[in-house]
Amino acid sequence: MINRGLYETLYLKIVLEDDHEAFKKLFFEFYPSLCVFAGRYIISPDICEDIVQDVFFNIWKNRKSLNIHSSFRNFLVTSVKNSCTDHLRKESSHNKYIENQTSTSTSPSPIDVYTTNELQEMLQSALDKLPQNIQSAFDMSRNKNMTYKEIALEMDISPKTVESYISRALKTLREELKDYLPLLLLMTYLK
Repeated sequence: MINRGLYETLYLKIVLEDDHEAFKKLFFEFYPSLCVFAGRYIISPDICEDIVQDVFFNIWKNRKSLNIHSSFRNFLVTSVKNSCTDHLRKESSHNKYIENQTSTSTSPSPIDVYTTNELQEMLQSALDKLPQNIQSAFDMSRNKNMTYKEIALEMDISPKTVESYISRALKTLREELKDYLPLLLLMTYLK
């Protein structure tokens, strides 16, 4: 363990002489205890180590311009504490952003709900213009996910007739909703 009176002397050697050995001595003297200190604020030992390493890196990088008004030890402790606080603040902001993005993406906006409801009403209005047997075949195909064969058995018609019904329904929908087709496709895709 280094004599506490030597901390300032070693720091002066770092600043005035760019002494790598003095820097190493201070680093290895304080690194373990500063990591433990950072652990009071940060759960992850890896992040604690990163923070302490960053503090020492910044001391070396800014060694010529640093003005230390307290003891070197107090300066280190304060620097680590401030870095931990900054890390927690950034992490909190990041978590709030993620929460906001998650809540935004899971709940549709009123405009989206209105547009979806409006499009569904237009779709239903276009379907209502079709004969009942075509509406039924289309409903079984699209909403009940039945195959043409299953629809044919249910309606007591041939699968070719079912295919014709579905084709006619889709043609009518394309004509009736041509201005809204991109939105309908998007709405169907996002379901």
